[in-house]
Amino acid sequence: MSHRRQKTDEPQKLIAKINPKSPHSELFRSIRTNIEFSSVDKPMRSILITSSEPDSGKSLICANLAVVFAQQGKKTLLIDGDLRKPTVKKIFPEAVSHGLTGILTNRVTIDEAIRETEVENLYVLPAGVVPPNPSELLGSEKMKQVYAELYEIFDQIIFDTPPIQLVVDAQLLCSLVDGSILLVRSNHSSKENSKKALQKLQTANAHVIGSIFNNNKMKMDGYYYAD
Repeated sequence: MSHRRQKTDEPQKLIAKINPKSPHSELFRSIRTNIEFSSVDKPMRSILITSSEPDSGKSLICANLAVVFAQQGKKTLLIDGDLRKPTVKKIFPEAVSHGLTGILTNRVTIDEAIRETEVENLYVLPAGVVPPNPSELLGSEKMKQVYAELYEIFDQIIFDTPPIQLVVDAQLLCSLVDGSILLVRSNHSSKENSKKALQKLQTANAHVIGSIFNNNKMKMDGYYYAD
């Protein structure tokens, strides 16, 4: 797969790339390690991250996790699975294309939609044009076929999906991936909402491998992983 690398301004919040030796970057590497050791029977080559509520800092955490997996030498793909309010393109400006919706509606091929980033080994698949029927596209047979192809191409796949309390999109995708993670924003997400979010994942037969607790949405003052 060959893609032209584009020069872009440095994403100011991509701490794992900007300052890989920082304590925050080390926390992301710790989460990566926990994900890798969450199953002894099957490698967690594809993970889905959703949240109990919006404004949890989920997309930024997905992006930084993707960076540390790529820094490990794994060919990594970050997929913006939020076809309603896509965010990945704001973190990776090079992610401008038809994206996932273009693939699912047969407008572009996988190779045409995926973009290489300035981080070695890291690729992004943006959401693309916001469609009128996100759930139908994500729950389609075409989505299953696309996922199967991507699983053969990449060593690690990370799905950034919408909050599970708001729409069914994460529930539709969690059956595809090796493991799912629930992101909870401390002092923002209620225990009841977090419990309901976890129940929705379990109802969809998701393999829930843990939770990430984010203490601060923008500054990322702290976060930790719990299995």
